[in-house]
This record gives sequence, structure tokens and C-alpha cells, in this order.
Amino acid sequence: MAKLKYKIQTNPEKTARAMGRNVPISRKHAREICRAINGMKLDEAIKFLEDVIEMKRPVLFKRHCKKVGHRKGKLGWHAGRYPIKASREILKILNYARANAEYKGLNTEKLRIKHISTNKGITIKRYMPRAFGRATPKFQETVHIQVILEEFH
Repeated sequence: MAKLKYKIQTNPEKTARAMGRNVPISRKHAREICRAINGMKLDEAIKFLEDVIEMKRPVLFKRHCKKVGHRKGKLGWHAGRYPIKASREILKILNYARANAEYKGLNTEKLRIKHISTNKGITIKRYMPRAFGRATPKFQETVHIQVILEEFH
């Protein structure tokens, strides 16, 4: 497997990073969650993801919004969903990045998400046997997620 590099170069003394590889979640959901929490303070992002898991706040779908139901309230956008599985996985990666920041001695109260992105991972290819010698593909998509936290003043 090839080594993945982070998309941006940062000062290692002021930042903490974490990466999730081959996470079995939807690419579209991961992209919309990453867009929603990019630039947030770490505590706000964690609270946002916990609210999504509890179905209190929707994630606004801006690119992948065809046939997505509308959510009530003045959110600034009409289409939204509650991607619970993807939110749980991204929340784990944010907690890993927070633990890395604590290990480096950064102030965890003053961390913000400088960069978060998602890339296409491997596709796990499986086939389900059907009648008359046929088979149906049952592919599972995965994503790579990278997070860089920065200490602000």
C-alpha cells in the first residue's frame, strides 16, 4: 500500500494531525461532513458531530443534494441529512487528533480544525451468487480522512 502524505505542510510544533485510512463510510457523506466542520474550533466540531449522531442538527448537503429531503428551520440551505455512521467515524479521528495534541503538549482548549479532507480509498469487491450461475456485485467503498489541528491565540 502506498504511503499517503498530508495535503498541506504545517509547523509540527503548533499542529497535531491524524489520519483514518480505508474507513468504511460513504464518500458523499464524508465530503459533506468535512466541508461542514472545516475551520471550526475542535470543541464546536465535536459538539456538532454529537448532535448529528443524536439527530438534533442536520449536515447540510451542498454538492450531493439531489433527492435529499429538506430540513426545517432557518439553516441557510434546504437539503440536509443525518449521516450517523460517517459522523461516528469522523468523531473518532478528531479524538485521535486531540490525543496527539495532548501528547505534544498543545492547549486543547485552543485548537481549531485547520484542514480536514477526504479522499477515495480502496473499493472492497465482493460478489453475491445468484440463480442460474449469475452473480451480483456487492462493492464496499472506503475513504481516507486526514485532519490537521492548529493552536490559535
